[in-house]
Amino acid sequence: MDVDGVLTDGRIIHVGDDEARCFHAHDGMGLRLAAGAGLRIAWITGRQSRSVQRRAADLGVDDLVENCALKAEALRRLCDAHGCQLVEAAYIGDDVNDMPALCIAGLSFAPADAAPWVRQHVDHITPAGGGYGAVRQVCEGIISAQCGMEAAVEAYLRVGAGN
Repeated sequence: MDVDGVLTDGRIIHVGDDEARCFHAHDGMGLRLAAGAGLRIAWITGRQSRSVQRRAADLGVDDLVENCALKAEALRRLCDAHGCQLVEAAYIGDDVNDMPALCIAGLSFAPADAAPWVRQHVDHITPAGGGYGAVRQVCEGIISAQCGMEAAVEAYLRVGAGN
């Protein structure tokens, strides 16, 4: 998934030599549930930021690709590295720089407030906007289709509670 505009509302605040972002706790829980259900989580972002690195580490994100101009190539490399086909990959992005990755993923999503052109070319649009639970909605949809939310929540409560 993309980061800015998907996991955040797209605003970037410059703080000294770094950038600050606001992440939604609901998205974090969605990612934890997805990981607990066996999904591999990867973030592909065109920027580099300690705040993104820290949030990815806090959530146990499997792969973080930063400073990435060619997101489709990054998605291909990730799939190859982890032995999965592109048709098995889902991607959520919000702007034109995400389109190449959205077009090759087996399942594509955009937040409700994504660029209009992007919304026209994805499989699903989330009811929530970027940074406001869109990622949680994607995670819950995939989990529901694969193993069911009840099983994922039970697994989380057994081993992940308190994280």
